[in-house]
Amino acid sequence: MTQTVRPLSPHLQVYRWQIQMVTSIVHRATGIALAAGSLLVVGALLALAAGPEAWSRVTTHAGAWYGLAFLFAWTWALAYHLLNGLRHLLQDVGWGYAIAQFVRNGWLVVIGSLVLTAITWGLLAARGVLA
Repeated sequence: MTQTVRPLSPHLQVYRWQIQMVTSIVHRATGIALAAGSLLVVGALLALAAGPEAWSRVTTHAGAWYGLAFLFAWTWALAYHLLNGLRHLLQDVGWGYAIAQFVRNGWLVVIGSLVLTAITWGLLAARGVLA
């Protein structure tokens, strides 16, 4: 049997980047990041249950610059994944499929996630939680 050489499907290098492509890729990445971060949350809860010494180690790392950077990124991932998930739910009922609406809603998700993250961390700072 002769083997037919078929063209490969175009990949990321062929397509022009668009907000629809980026929101889809970032949605998957934030889902993975949230799952990994959830494991750290479970670890922190286990440390809390283990006693003050173990919990002190968790708060020391969470309060360091790398801990705060992780928590900030995890907060953004949560906000993005939430807003993009809501966008997908609206699309499931048939809203927002026109190209202009699709592009607008993608940008609303990106900007909204940044605003929601800024509000969350602003409230934490205002209440002295980050001090």
